[in-house]
Amino acid sequence: MQVEEVISQLQTELSDLNALLGLLCAPLDCIGLLPPQFTRYNVDPLPPGAVNISRHIPAFQREILRHIGPTWESALIEEDAASLLAQYLCPDVFSFASPVAGDVTLLAYATILSLPLTDYSIRVLVRLSERYPIDRLHTAVFSHGKHDAKRTLLWEDCVRNIAAVPAKVANSLQGKGVPHQLEHGVYFNGVCKRCECAISSLSPSPREHEVSSITYLLTKLVNVGTFPPAPPPTRSQPSFFQASLSQIRTRLTLENHASYSSTWSKILLGFSSSLTVQSILTSLFGSLYAESDADCSPRHRAMVKREALLLLGLVGPVAADDPELWESIVTVILSREWGEGHARIFVCWISGCQNNLQALELLLDSVVDIWSSPDHIKHSLLNRHRYLTTLLLVTLSYFPPSSPKLMSLALSSSFISGVGKYVGHLDNSVRRCGMLAAEVVAHMSGKKLDFKDWEGDEGGKVWARQMRQLLLARDKDADPDDAHEVSPTEDINVQEISTPAVQRAQTNKPAPSVEAGYDSDDSLSGYVSQASSRSSSPTPSELAEIEKDPTLGVGVKKVPRPVYLAQLGALLRPAGSLKVDESQQADEMEMGINCAEELIRKKRGYGSELEENAVNLAYGLVGLQNNYDMEGFSAKRQGALNALVACAPSIAASCIIEEFFKNQYSTDQRFAMLNALALGARELASLSVPPSSVPQSRIAFPSKTLPGRVHQKYLEDGNQVDVIPRILGDISREALDRDAETNADKVPELVRERRLRVHKPSTVTEVERHRVLHTPLQKNATFNEVAAQYFLGPLINRFWLFFRDEQTREERTAYRDGRQRYHGAGTGLVLNPIVLSHLLSTLAILVHASKNAPEWLAVIGPDALELAVTLGTKPTSSMETDDDERPGSKSKEASVLCAALELALVALDGCLELDGGHALGLDHTALLLGAGEWANAVFSSLEKGGRVEGGGGAQEVKLKRAAAGVLLKVDSLTSRWRRSMIDTA
Repeated sequence: MQVEEVISQLQTELSDLNALLGLLCAPLDCIGLLPPQFTRYNVDPLPPGAVNISRHIPAFQREILRHIGPTWESALIEEDAASLLAQYLCPDVFSFASPVAGDVTLLAYATILSLPLTDYSIRVLVRLSERYPIDRLHTAVFSHGKHDAKRTLLWEDCVRNIAAVPAKVANSLQGKGVPHQLEHGVYFNGVCKRCECAISSLSPSPREHEVSSITYLLTKLVNVGTFPPAPPPTRSQPSFFQASLSQIRTRLTLENHASYSSTWSKILLGFSSSLTVQSILTSLFGSLYAESDADCSPRHRAMVKREALLLLGLVGPVAADDPELWESIVTVILSREWGEGHARIFVCWISGCQNNLQALELLLDSVVDIWSSPDHIKHSLLNRHRYLTTLLLVTLSYFPPSSPKLMSLALSSSFISGVGKYVGHLDNSVRRCGMLAAEVVAHMSGKKLDFKDWEGDEGGKVWARQMRQLLLARDKDADPDDAHEVSPTEDINVQEISTPAVQRAQTNKPAPSVEAGYDSDDSLSGYVSQASSRSSSPTPSELAEIEKDPTLGVGVKKVPRPVYLAQLGALLRPAGSLKVDESQQADEMEMGINCAEELIRKKRGYGSELEENAVNLAYGLVGLQNNYDMEGFSAKRQGALNALVACAPSIAASCIIEEFFKNQYSTDQRFAMLNALALGARELASLSVPPSSVPQSRIAFPSKTLPGRVHQKYLEDGNQVDVIPRILGDISREALDRDAETNADKVPELVRERRLRVHKPSTVTEVERHRVLHTPLQKNATFNEVAAQYFLGPLINRFWLFFRDEQTREERTAYRDGRQRYHGAGTGLVLNPIVLSHLLSTLAILVHASKNAPEWLAVIGPDALELAVTLGTKPTSSMETDDDERPGSKSKEASVLCAALELALVALDGCLELDGGHALGLDHTALLLGAGEWANAVFSSLEKGGRVEGGGGAQEVKLKRAAAGVLLKVDSLTSRWRRSMIDTA
C-alpha cells in the first residue's frame, strides 16, 4: 500500500476504529514517530522511505484537523489512543531527540494557521506552545549543522507563524475565552524567555547563520511590540526584558559569561536597521533599575555600578570604531526622556567601568551640542533640563583634573553661549541648571565663579546641592556587591566642589568612636576654650546699640521722622542741588521708605492731606531705586505703593498708569507699579491680599483702636515677586472649577445628593437683640465705583495709544540697520515679554476684582477680551524674533500667550457668571468667535507637539490649561446663545 492510498482512505468516511488506527500507525512507523504501544495496530506497514515529510505530512495534518480530530477524538480517548493524533501535530517528549519531530512541528504550525481554527486546533496550539518553544524549533531548523537557503526560508516561515498565533486565535474567538497560554502578553513573554534561552545555547560557538536567525527573530519581536520603551504596567502587555532580564543577570554572573556577552554583541551588530537597534536599546534602558534622583549613598552608587555592568555585559564596551552602534546609542541616550539615575548609569557604562576617555569625549561633545542649543533651552521641560545637566556634569567628573578637555570646554563658545541663554530663562529651576553647570565647569578648569544664589529650598536649589554632593565621587568606584548590603548614608552639607581625583588624594582618617556615658573621674572632663585667638564679631543687637551711642555720632545730622505727607515727599523726592551729601541722602531715603506705608495709611480719610500729596508721593515712590543697598527696600516700596493706591485710588492709580508707559523706568520699577495697581484694587474690593508689613495698631488712631482680638487677621504666606502670578493662578482655577460646579447642577443625581447633604431641617431661629450700627464719618470708595474710570479705562486706553505709537516708530525706522532701527520690545520696555505678560496678568486681576461694577458687561469685559485676543494673535513688534531664530519667523512668547489666554478666561468667566454671556454673545459675536478660534489654534498646536518660544519649565502646563479653559468657556457661551447670534460671516 502506498502513502497516497492511505490519505485517500482517510478522506473517506470510516466506520471502524481499528481500521482508522491501522491507517494512522503506518505513516508514523515509517518516519519513526510511532509509540511502541501502538505497534500492534500496524498490520499493513509502508515500505521504508515511502513517506516524504515535507510533502505527505501536511496532508495527514489537514485531514486530522478537518475531520478525524473533531469526529474521532472522543472514541480515541476511550481507547487511550488520542496521542496517536498528537504525534502528527505535536510529537511527545520521547520524540524530542528525533529531528523528524521538529520538522513535523514546523509543518504543524503552518498547517494549523492555514485552516480555520477550531476548538481542537486551538488545543493543539496550546500544546505546541508548551512543548515546542522557539528555542526547540530553532534547534529543529538548524540541527546537525544544516544550513542552506531552504533552511533560512523555513526559519523565516516559522517565525512568522509563531508571531501570528495570538492574533489568529483572538480573532477566531472574537476575544472571548482565549486560553491563558495563548493570550497576547503571556504568549509573547514566553517566546521572549525562550529566545534568550536560544541565545544562551548558541553562546559557546555561535555560527554566522545562527546569529542571523536570532537577529531575524528579534526583529520580528520588535515589530510586534515586545520591546516597549518602558516596562508595561500590566502583564497583559509583553516585554522582552521584563520577561528575561532576570535570566540575563544570572547568566552574566557565571564564570563563563564572556561567550554569552560576545554573542549578544554580535547580535546587536547584525541588525540591518538602526531603528531596530534603537528600539531594543530603548527597551533595555527603560528596564534598568534607575531612581530619578541624585542619591549618592554607597548603596545607590553600587546599584548604578551594577546596572552599568549589565549594559557592559549585554551591549559590550562602547568603541568609537563602530560608528553605527555608537550613533544608535547616542541617539537613544539624548533623544529620549530619561532621569538622573539613567544619566549616571550611561556615563558609568560608557566609561567601561574603567576610564574610556575617548568614548567619554565623544559623549561630552554630543551632550554639549544639545545642552547649549537654543531650542532645548527654550522649549524643553524641567525634567529634560535636569537630565542633560546631570549627564553633562557626571561625564565631566570622570575626567582627570589636568584633562585638556575641561579647559577646552570652559573656553568653548557654544558652552558659554548656552550658559548665557540659561541665565536669561524665566523659570528659576531651569535657570539654575545652567548656573550650576557654569560653576562646576569653572571650578574643574581652575577658575572661580560663584553666582551666590544657592541658599533656600525654592527654584531648584535643593537639587543643585544634591548634584554637588553627587560629584564628590564616581559611581564606577563603587563595589557592586554593596547594592544589597549597605544602607544609605546621611546627607552631608557640601560647601564647595572638588573633583574625584582631589578627593582620592585626601586621606580621611576615621575618628575613633567613644561611647557616651557617665564617668566619675573629673580629670577626664575638658575645659571650654576659645576656638580662635581673634575676638568674635559683634552681633546685630550690639551694632544697633553702638549706632545709638550719642558719643559716637557727634556732628551727624539726625533725620527726623516725618509727621506730614509733605515731609514724606521731601524725603522720597529730594530737591536737586549741586552739592549732595550722599550719606545724608541715604539716611533720608531710608527714613522715608521705612515710614511711607504707615504714614499713608494713617492719613486715609483724615482730611484732604492725602489727596493733595498723592501725586507727589506717586512720582517719588515709582522713581525710587535701591542705590544704597537698603535691606527690605523692594518690599517696603511695594507696601507704600499698595497703600497709596488703596487709600487714594482716584488720584494715585491714574498717575501710576501714566508713568508706567514712559520709557525711563526699569523692569523692577514697572513690576512695582503693576503690583500696586493689582493689590490696591483687590484691597479696595475686599479681596484677599498679602498682609501688610505695618501692624494694624500703628496705623489706627487711638480713638479708633479696638481690642487686639477684633483686629486679628488671617495671614497668608506670600512673596512680592510672584504674588501676581499666584493670585492669577487662583483666579484661573476658580474659573475652571466653576464649570465643573455648573455641570454638576445639571445632573439630577448630583443635585439630589447635594440637597440631602447640605439642606438641614428647619429649627427654631434665635432672634438676636437689635444693635445700633454706627455710620462711619466718611465713606471710603469701593473698587466698583472707581474701577472703570480710574483703573481699567485709563490702563487699556493708554496701552492702545502706546501700542500705536510704538508700531509707528518701528515702521519709520524699518529701513535702517543695526542700532538705528527702533525696537519697541527691547529689554525693560513695556512690550518686552516679561513686562507685557505681567501687564496682562495685572489686567486680569483688575477685571476679576471689578466684576460687580456697573460698566463691566458693556465696557470692561469686551475691552479686556479684545485686548487679550489682539495681543495673543498679532505680533507686538515688527522684529518679534530672536537673533538665534531665522528671520521672518513669528513666534509668540509663551508667557505673553499664557497671560493673554488667562485674561480672556477671566473675561469670559465673568460674562457667564453675570448674565450667562447674553451681552457678549449678542453684542460682540465676532469677538467671541475669534477668541474661540484663537484658543482652538493654540490648544491644537500644543496637542500636536508644537513648540512655543519660552515654553519650557512651568509654562507648558499653564499654557495648555489656559487654552483649554478658554475653549470650554466659549463653547458654553455659544451653545447657550447660538440661535440668537447674528451671522457675521
